[in-house]
Amino acid sequence: MNKAELIDALETKLGGKRAATDALDAFLDVVIREVAKGGKVGITGFGTFERADRRARTGRNPKTGVEVKIKKTRVPKFRPGTNFKEIVAGSKKL
Repeated sequence: MNKAELIDALETKLGGKRAATDALDAFLDVVIREVAKGGKVGITGFGTFERADRRARTGRNPKTGVEVKIKKTRVPKFRPGTNFKEIVAGSKKL
């Protein structure tokens, strides 16, 4: 499912395409801004969005085999909640 399909699915719940688009865009904006600042966004039953810091390390170019230095970086991270995991695994029904 892509963003347009998600908006279409939300449209039936929220009563209009404009409302669904606005709700999804607002949600994504809040999550992205908070995680970029270094905060966490936890949604009970769904999961937690947070920022992870990766340290500098040495990698290897797979084509040539030459060692390459990789700079430290920050990446987004998502940890699914227990309820979400159980539903996906099939041990719990919606």
